[in-house]
Amino acid sequence: MDSATARERALDAAEELFYGRGVQSVGMDDVRSASGVSLKRLYQLFPAKEQLVVAYLERRDVRWRQRLAEFVDRHEDPRRRVLAVFDWLETWFGEPGFRGCAWINSYGELGATSDGVVAQVRAHKQAFRDYLDHVVAAAGLPGPLTDQLFLLAEGAMVTAGITGSTEPAGQARSAAGVLLKA
Repeated sequence: MDSATARERALDAAEELFYGRGVQSVGMDDVRSASGVSLKRLYQLFPAKEQLVVAYLERRDVRWRQRLAEFVDRHEDPRRRVLAVFDWLETWFGEPGFRGCAWINSYGELGATSDGVVAQVRAHKQAFRDYLDHVVAAAGLPGPLTDQLFLLAEGAMVTAGITGSTEPAGQARSAAGVLLKA
């Protein structure tokens, strides 16, 4: 197995395990077993578990933001795109195995001890905020609305992760609608 294949298999296994069970409860041996990548190769690719966690979060970030943008871009009306962000969150919250936001979860587990994880979490959240800013600007809405929508979305993510419900997305969407009319 070449390095690129081994890396993808390791990241696939890490994503499933870290997101499903939590980072701290998963050891490198668990990733080895789930991926079929030898422990020696795994440590060649990721000399420390923290590096694997950061790589998992980086890859998930790209996929997550791509899925969001593809969903939102289906709507032609720029104002409708703002609300579509919350529609997408509702879809995401309803996916099988949804356990909340991977970055918030990882920050909760490792934020006090891993500068690499903190940097990745902050980069993801800033990229999401920047995306919202782009959607708000394209709709001709005032810039301060971005931060309000960001807080609504983040609160919905935390609440949905804890409650296991899609309802927080709808509630946040309703609040976003009020903000758009104000």
